[in-house]
Formats: sequence, structure tokens, C-alpha cells
Amino acid sequence: MMAPTARTGSHGVEELLANVPPDETPDLSGGYPRLEESRIRSLETLGERRPTSRGEVLIAEGEPETIFYVVLSGRVAVVEAFGCPDQRVARVHGSGRFLGELGVLTGQVAFFTTVVVDPGEVLAIPADRLRAYAEADPAFGDEVLRAYLIRRSLALGEGIGFRIVGSRYSAGTRNLREFAARNRLPHRFVDLETDPSAERLLRELGVGPEDTPVVLYQNRLLRNPSIAELAAMFSLRELDAKEEVCDLVIVGAGPAGLAAAVYGASEGLDTGVLEAVAAGGQAARTSRIENYLGFPAGISGGELAERAALQAEKFGARRTVPAEVVGLEQRDGEYALRLADGGEVLGRSVIVATGVRVRRLPVPRMEEFEDTCVYYAATPIEAQQCVGDPVVVVGGGNSAGQAAVFLADHAGEVHLVVREPRLDEQMSRYLADRIIRDPRIQVHLHTEVRELQGENGRLGAVVVEDTATGERQRLPARDLMVFIGGDPCTSWLPESVALDSGGYILTGSAAGRARAAEETDGRDPLFLETTLPGVFAAGDVRSGSIKRVASSVGEGAMAVRLVHEHLATTQ
Repeated sequence: MMAPTARTGSHGVEELLANVPPDETPDLSGGYPRLEESRIRSLETLGERRPTSRGEVLIAEGEPETIFYVVLSGRVAVVEAFGCPDQRVARVHGSGRFLGELGVLTGQVAFFTTVVVDPGEVLAIPADRLRAYAEADPAFGDEVLRAYLIRRSLALGEGIGFRIVGSRYSAGTRNLREFAARNRLPHRFVDLETDPSAERLLRELGVGPEDTPVVLYQNRLLRNPSIAELAAMFSLRELDAKEEVCDLVIVGAGPAGLAAAVYGASEGLDTGVLEAVAAGGQAARTSRIENYLGFPAGISGGELAERAALQAEKFGARRTVPAEVVGLEQRDGEYALRLADGGEVLGRSVIVATGVRVRRLPVPRMEEFEDTCVYYAATPIEAQQCVGDPVVVVGGGNSAGQAAVFLADHAGEVHLVVREPRLDEQMSRYLADRIIRDPRIQVHLHTEVRELQGENGRLGAVVVEDTATGERQRLPARDLMVFIGGDPCTSWLPESVALDSGGYILTGSAAGRARAAEETDGRDPLFLETTLPGVFAAGDVRSGSIKRVASSVGEGAMAVRLVHEHLATTQ
């Protein structure tokens, strides 16, 4: 396969290239390793060498990354907003470096443009050949995957990529930023409230503040786009509603759903995954998971989800975001899952892994601040929002503790409000000890939030009460982080799926006791099977589950084994 025809940009390309720094970008945290000569010689059998010319575009923003490039000589620059008035160089690479990002492995579109600065030569390898080679050589595959994951994390942390322009106090802006962050889409937020370049940029675009938020990507301008439009732009919808029936449809892409997708697809099942917001579920909202087996240094919830999603895609699972399931119906021995957008997906079996929906803090004026100053996650996007601000974190579990520790590196001050009398009552001991030793975090035990103060949707303070003494205290707060548990996402299920008193799904013997006699198919439900034959539940949404990432992953894998048993009896 020949490499694509070279293309060149338009707006100020020569001026851009003339101001490229003379030195290469350092190998940031292992994201830009230099390949050894022996490796390059091995890769040469997969592609072709070809010369490059100054200004030639190798990878174009907004187009699928179909070619894996290795720089043999010359220099190339990775450019943000290439061809636009505010284009800028993000990285510079020389010989031995391989180019691209996660799109080379997933088929996702590129977020940056890679353009030749100094003429030279590259090795161009079709992405499908690269993926096959990486599977045959796991060490090399791991090196490439690790580098691409680090590049994605660096881009997210530095705030480079497509641009979202809007007010930090706008609900629409907040929704776009959260969707982009939770799906780990590299982007830069241009805040109308604080960024001096925002007004100039809007004037150049001919856009008024009333038309914001806007998204700028690949010379395209989207005015107040929906989440679905943003997802379509970045090829996040892989499973279309159609007449074809999947062997297995998984609802929810948290740890349980992603594990089920990996095992289902790898074992030959035609597997589809429907996710309302983003892969990772509640785990992806956690800045660092430190007690998950195999990661002694810890791993962010977002990166764990990204790795799992890549693994599922590698085996052929198709994932669609956003795809909110609003109904389940039994039809001719199959199940029809109705989507909020009117679509429908059919499956011979279903695994419900929808987890829990975050619980809101029951205090007055919550709705007034929720769209602007209240958060239910602690990721780099929230950290960017809270730089220098006083922050209040509410909750006594591991998620709240990890959030407090993470935000202490960014916020002006951090208050952790815990209703329990001891910090380690619901929190892991190692984390509680770390918080107690951290002078940047002020812990308020046996304390609850009573009041929110502020004006015009901007939080100013949180009033808390010591439940032991009745004493109230006013804590300064520009941002409020809430981690007080959640409620199961089961409202979309039909009445034929039995729930416990808390709304969690009954499975196994409990489901058998709840199943009506006329609904039985002549056998007792399998361990993770619900009262509907062929419909299984895994992870936090299941009654009696252990609310841990490891147990959710185990249940997702186990559910697939039970799906095979069910399908074997229905064929």
C-alpha cells in the first residue's frame, strides 16, 4: 500500500516553520522514545521509505491516522490548529522518532497536524500492518501503546487539541468539557471569563457571546453543539442501530462492562457496547487507583478505562458513545434495546453494567450552582478549573480521599468534609494516613454541609455543621466536589427485571425466588442472571456486589462465561 499523497497547509505555513524551535522536544515521560536501528530495519519490511519536503503534511488533523510514520532523517513538527490564525507548534521530532497518536491503533481521527520542517526521509507503514506486527512482537507493541497513552495524557494535561470556547459558568460549556475530558479527547478550553484572547478570537470568527459555547476543529466552527455532534466528529459511534443481531450487547462501559467486552469479543461473540457518556464509569472519575492488582504505582481511572477500551476494540468489540439506553424489550427470543435518540440495537443476550448514578448533595440552592461550580469527578479537567481556588470536597470514601489528595496539588486550599467520626471508617487506611499527614488538606470529621453561599451562580462559601457539637463554620469555596455515593442506574429496565429494596438488580438464586412462575424457562437463573433469561447483571448495579474495581472486572468476565451457557441452550 502506498502512502497518501502529500498535502500542504495554507495560513502562514512558512512563518510557522520559520519559527519552529531548533531543538527537538525532549522525550517527555517516555512518550517520545527513539527507535533503535535494528528495530527500524525490521519495520522496513512492512512499509516503504520515501522522501519528504518542507511544508508537507504527513498526518492531518481531523482525518483517520492510517499510516504509522518513523522519521529517518529531517525534522517534523506537531502543530495545533494548523492553517488557522492561532496555529502553534506543540512538539518537534527528529530521526528515530515514530509519529502519531492513539488513532493509529484505534482508527480514531487525528487531533493534531504533523508537518515537515526540514526535508528528509520517513518510513511509512500502513496502520493495519503495524497493528499485526505489534501483536506478533508484544514488547514492541507495549512500547508503542505506552508511548501513545503518555502522549494522550500529556495533551490532556497541557490543554492542547481542539478548542472549546465559552464561559466557565455556562452549563453548555460544562457539558462539552466534561464529555471531552471523560472520553479523553485532547482539547483546550478558552474561557470567556479569564482568557484575554477569547474576545479577540470570537471577533475574528464573527461569533457573539450569545452563540457560545463553540467548538473549533479542523477549520470547522460548531456553534453550541450537542454531545452527539461532538461524538460524531471524533468517530466515537462505532455501533449503528441496524437489523443485525449481536450475540451480546453490553449496556455500560465501566470496569464490569469493559471486562465483559474484552472477554466477549476475544471469545468470538459479536459484541456491542452502549455507553451513555464515556468509558470507565465511576472509576474514570478517580484521579488515581492505588489498590488495583498489578499497578503498584497506581493508575488513573481514565487511563485504566482507555487501556481497557483499546483492548476491547483490539478483539473486535464495537463501542458507541453517547448511546443512552431507555428501554429493554423481549422480542421473538431476542432483546431490543431502545436508545434515547430513537435508535434500536438487537441482541441475543444482554449484560447490564450500568453502575450507579452520582448522588446529589441534598442542600438548598444546589441547583443554582450545580451547572457551574459543583463537580462529581477529580480529573485533570477539574484540576484546571480549580487552580488557585479554595475547594471543598464532600465524602468519606476512597473517591473523596483521592480527590482531596489530587486537588491539593492545584487548589489554593482544600477542605475535606466527612460525616463519619473517623477518617478510616469508609476510607482505606493507607489513604486516610496520607491525608492526615498532608498539611494542605483540612479535615472536618462528623461534619455535614448545611448551606451554599454565592451570587449569580458563582459559589463563594460552604456552611458546614459539626454534628457532634452543633457548631457551624463557613468554609471559603469557589468549587464543590461531591463524592457521597450513588444510586443504581436501573430506571430504564422493565418491571420484569426484579430489583431489591435499594433499586439494585437481583441475580442468581435471589432472582429465582423473585421470578414469577409463568416467566420461568424451566431452569433456575444462572449466578449473574436476572429474572429475564439471557439478561445478566455485573458490577455495582448488581444487588450484593462489592463496590471495587477488581470485583467489577471479575463479574464482567464471569458474566460472559454465563452468556455462553445461555446461548448454548437457545441455539
